[in-house]
Amino acid sequence: MHAVLVIGGDWPSRRGVIAAIRYGGFETDTVGTTTEATRRLRRRRYVAVIVDLGDRPATAAEIAGLRAQTDAAIVVATPAADRVHTIECLDAGADDCVARPVDPEELLARVRAVLRRTTASEPEPPVITDDFAIELSDRRALRPDGAEITLSPIEWRLVETLARRAGHLVTREELLTSVWGPNAVRKTQYLRVHMASIRQKLEPDHAHPRYFVTAPGLGIKFDPTPAAHAGTA
Repeated sequence: MHAVLVIGGDWPSRRGVIAAIRYGGFETDTVGTTTEATRRLRRRRYVAVIVDLGDRPATAAEIAGLRAQTDAAIVVATPAADRVHTIECLDAGADDCVARPVDPEELLARVRAVLRRTTASEPEPPVITDDFAIELSDRRALRPDGAEITLSPIEWRLVETLARRAGHLVTREELLTSVWGPNAVRKTQYLRVHMASIRQKLEPDHAHPRYFVTAPGLGIKFDPTPAAHAGTA
């Protein structure tokens, strides 16, 4: 059964929200804060995350942090008529927003709608190299023998971003923004650490990258062809 993570304190409508989500056929887990949620997201896969922190609206940074940890649909409860907050949450990675006070039936409908949008498209063809395949539709990487390569949510988002633009240079700023949000454009150490881990998992010789090639000072290009030149993070 698919699971939904509900983030927020004991606000009045939470029991109704949880009941509605369960009525919709989903399992539910609950945590009180986004910090707790990031730990939970490392241990279990969810199809959707609902964020309602009560009287304190979730910040754009918190939504970006959640997006960096999961590819699940994120639905955020925002203050009624607060258009600016809604836009900030959507820009930070939320898939939809619902005005507070939350109506449980509306929230369930929005979760279903988001999941329909994210699952209705035709399967994308895998990106195949000599050493692994990236299955964009199933969000996983496989060895030639079919064994799955374990990637963290952040590693997957980097691999996915690069694979979708195979053969093209993706700037460091674009990668940092797409994975960590707009406030992370100068935190290039994040990129170095995670790309080093990706290369250890996917490259045949991580010290001499064949697929994830860096253009010093510019960005990274994923080249699935055998002719890729070596580079470093």
